[in-house]
Amino acid sequence: MKEETDKKPALTPKKMVLNIAIFLGLFFVTFWFIFRGQSLGAILAVIGRAHILPILLGFLCMFGYFAMESWNIMSLLKSFGEKITFFKALKFTMIGFFFCAVTPGASGGQPLEIYYMSKEKINAGNATIAILIQTCGIQIAVTAFGFICAILGHDILNEGPMLWLFLIGLLINAFALLILGLCILYPNGLRKVLKGFMNFLYYLGLKRARNWEKNIESGLDQYAESSKYIKTHRNEMIKSILKTFAQMAFFFTIPFCVYLAFGLSGHSFFMIFAMQAILFVSTSGLPIPGAIGASEGVFLSLYSAVFGEELLSSAMLLNRGINFYWFVIVSMVVVFINIVRLDRSSEQPKLKK
Repeated sequence: MKEETDKKPALTPKKMVLNIAIFLGLFFVTFWFIFRGQSLGAILAVIGRAHILPILLGFLCMFGYFAMESWNIMSLLKSFGEKITFFKALKFTMIGFFFCAVTPGASGGQPLEIYYMSKEKINAGNATIAILIQTCGIQIAVTAFGFICAILGHDILNEGPMLWLFLIGLLINAFALLILGLCILYPNGLRKVLKGFMNFLYYLGLKRARNWEKNIESGLDQYAESSKYIKTHRNEMIKSILKTFAQMAFFFTIPFCVYLAFGLSGHSFFMIFAMQAILFVSTSGLPIPGAIGASEGVFLSLYSAVFGEELLSSAMLLNRGINFYWFVIVSMVVVFINIVRLDRSSEQPKLKK
């Protein structure tokens, strides 16, 4: 592919600060709303009495989540001839995780991940294809896990708000997968349809339609390259999708580790796994940074019978701490270290030949 020009990131420092401020605001509002009338000290004391080995196993599952994505991205980039180590891929994965967490609908993760890859001499076109395939694999895994778990564990979903929230979430994920599939597998056909639609909008007097058309053309060029890659690297694609299934399986296992940490028994691994899959599907499509508030609320609703009233708030806090809060902090540190390192390297004078 042609090397793309070095563009500025879509998320400027000003926007980054604003997104982090909104994220923190939602975080504090969520904590106030959920824990009002409760003693945070008592909740933390309950967590302090939890068994350490299952908690460590939960963190290990979360590392498995990051490791599978990093391995996937590394393998895809190496298939293009890019030189990249696992630890460098892990750094890019952490960067993507942070920006997904602090931007609405996880919209900032992939573009910023590609941007920082290109800053480290990875072809931006190759990086884009790798991230597109990874994203497509995640959508396949999430949609499949959500659908299967809802069918086999239908007792988890009762009639009411939870059922509708799940159905809407499943529809959003399935629609996103459909659009991704059309973009990757049939980019030229989709190009004609969208071009006709943009012409129609322009005919109606919407002058911006021409600019939108240019952006769509640029994006579909990347999808066309992805389509070529998939047709010539089918085995690599199958491996990539299997890795994303393993990645999400690690993530959905974490609540069971929390369950074991409190010394509980009586509920099966599958039931607790299925609840997390349903939770993820229900909240992942919401335009809220990190699904803050929604994830916590759905956890309290789904897992109330599993943990009981006394342990429920502590279990939610521990689970969310393992699979989100702690790694937002870690990934933020990775992002700022990377920014400082890149700034220092750009300031060093180049030697004349």
